[in-house]
Amino acid sequence: MNKSNLIVLDNVRLYGTTHLIWLQAGNGYRSALPGQFMMVTCGDSEAGYPDPLLGRAMSIYRLELHDDYVRLGILYDVVGVGTRWLSKRSPGDALEVLGPLGNGFKPDLSLRNMLLVGGGIGIAPLIWLSDWLTDRGAAVALIAGARSIQGIFPKELLRPEVEFISVTEDGTLGQKGLVTEPYRQLLSWSDQSFACGPDPMFEALHSVLLDVSPSTELQALLEARMACGFGVCYSCAVFPKNAGGVKLVCTDGPMINSRTLYG
Repeated sequence: MNKSNLIVLDNVRLYGTTHLIWLQAGNGYRSALPGQFMMVTCGDSEAGYPDPLLGRAMSIYRLELHDDYVRLGILYDVVGVGTRWLSKRSPGDALEVLGPLGNGFKPDLSLRNMLLVGGGIGIAPLIWLSDWLTDRGAAVALIAGARSIQGIFPKELLRPEVEFISVTEDGTLGQKGLVTEPYRQLLSWSDQSFACGPDPMFEALHSVLLDVSPSTELQALLEARMACGFGVCYSCAVFPKNAGGVKLVCTDGPMINSRTLYG
């Protein structure tokens, strides 16, 4: 973990309200793993929002290793003051970032068929995970769910070997409904599954898992508001059913097994 100023290389709107910012990072990120995150300081308050802004916890979307630097991507939705400020950064600007933080996904590389499920902006860390797994010879299916077509990640930006299943609640792209249905259909194929998105999605996926394939592991990457990112503020505390007390998303997670969460 290190705190540093990372230089913006590019910053564009990718789809809907979702933007992609690329940063030039140092060697401290070469050992980062899919599912880890960073705390990004998002600048001064805007008029009408007098309180100082805290850092934003953001997953690493992709990591590209070059000889003399690391190119690091963050996928983010513009939803408030901080992310609106972030969307206005230009190439050459510096961002104050703390990372890499947390415990990411732990794929079992002795297994072959990997099933990934992303809800909304929860797709972000799963893109890098899909890259990481295909680099190691795994077969990957990725389910992306959103309210409408505006929230679906562009399929053409994925590795061609990744099977992509889009699901929208209004039926404007792919299957109409929720991610639980294709998850149910593909569980018998998968050896291990990974998800990132809202908490109700995790609980619904876990119920399907227990019903269809209780021996399959589901690793959930939790989303939480954080003030520090390294276990001091306790703003990201959760109380899993099988963990014997409190867990912190920032230091004990963000990856937590669904059986730990829900029993």
